[in-house]
Amino acid sequence: MPKVGMQPVRRSQLINATMEAVDQVGMGDASIALIARLAGVSNGIISHYFQDKNGLLEATMRHLLKALHQAIQARRQALPDDSPRAHLQAIIEGNFDDSQINGPAMKTWLAFWASSMHQPALRRLQRVNDQRLYSNLCHQFRRQLPAQQARQAARGLAALIDGLWLRAALSGDDFDTDQALRLACDYLDQQLAR
Repeated sequence: MPKVGMQPVRRSQLINATMEAVDQVGMGDASIALIARLAGVSNGIISHYFQDKNGLLEATMRHLLKALHQAIQARRQALPDDSPRAHLQAIIEGNFDDSQINGPAMKTWLAFWASSMHQPALRRLQRVNDQRLYSNLCHQFRRQLPAQQARQAARGLAALIDGLWLRAALSGDDFDTDQALRLACDYLDQQLAR
């Protein structure tokens, strides 16, 4: 019988082991056996908590999405003012938070994006994430721009954030956060100056 209180510990171990496995060998070769070995548990524990590898990937993506949300919220709550620009910069910075741009997280995000095209549960998570980003950007732009310009600026900034992130992930180099922030904030300032 499992010890009381072990579920969150085991789930966290397995999620971290999943990201480590994806970082080491990619999603295709990140077997249940490898993930279990990295987590220091038996294969059956994964089935117990997640049913299968897809369930574990979904939980891992929920973990990364929660970390993204927390990174953005922490920055927004610490803002010195309530201006649209400050909120938009906090959203940009949250998307380039260390929790999102470390090697294991980036490789897991890439695997998630590829898998989301074929798995409805992951596709749903991807859509929610995309819509949340767009909605938050649009709301802040709308505070300063007419509706159509706000929607266009939000689409552009969302594409820029994703594009900067994707180019960095595919380059294999360390993420240049300063450069990404500079480019995204330049775009932001151009849009707000219209």
